Amino acid sequence: MIFSGPRPIVCLVTDRHRTAPPDATPAEQRRALLALIADAAAAGVNLVHIRELDLPASDLHALVLAAVALTRGSNTRVVVSDRADVALSAGADGVHLPALGPPVERMRVLGPVGWIVGRSAHSPAELALAATADYVVFGTVFPTASKPGVSGQGISALADATRRVDVPVLAIGGVTIERAKVCSIAGAAGIAAIALFIPSAAGGLGPKIAVEKLREQFTTH
Repeated sequence: MIFSGPRPIVCLVTDRHRTAPPDATPAEQRRALLALIADAAAAGVNLVHIRELDLPASDLHALVLAAVALTRGSNTRVVVSDRADVALSAGADGVHLPALGPPVERMRVLGPVGWIVGRSAHSPAELALAATADYVVFGTVFPTASKPGVSGQGISALADATRRVDVPVLAIGGVTIERAKVCSIAGAAGIAAIALFIPSAAGGLGPKIAVEKLREQFTTH
């Protein structure tokens, strides 16, 4: 199993628009995001999920190349949302598939030994499609600013998700330090988040403090 170490598995999901100030230029957004990724690797974040869906392929490739260089020599793995081609050409560790994306098995054979294939899921049917992934990101668990108007599915749905698959399930959506413990009790192997790792965001702590506090929550129940 790829993620066989101690819990929690901590995943930073990127959003360069939220990482930099609202008036930042594209170059400033890129620099701010790469600085955050460097801090995440230094803090021991397990997974960086590059989720910049609006970037042209060439810009995404350059960003992933830089992220891979920053995390080289650390325990941090880099996966790219949707774009297995970009992930492979830039030397990333794997790809993260949307809930209704291509089959896990089709993506797995594209990469080398150890190639990570993760998947999002929001329902029992989608969890069935994710059963052979290396990890599943399940949500939205709690209401979150990144998806306004979407009600959280709650802890009971998260607990049900962890029982349906035999791979690590990461909780996403409104997960704060205060909510991390109940996610752990529900069976989550870790969490995935955006704002939690951005110091300037509401509730954001920065990678170092966030990782430290998450580890406390996953080991004290």
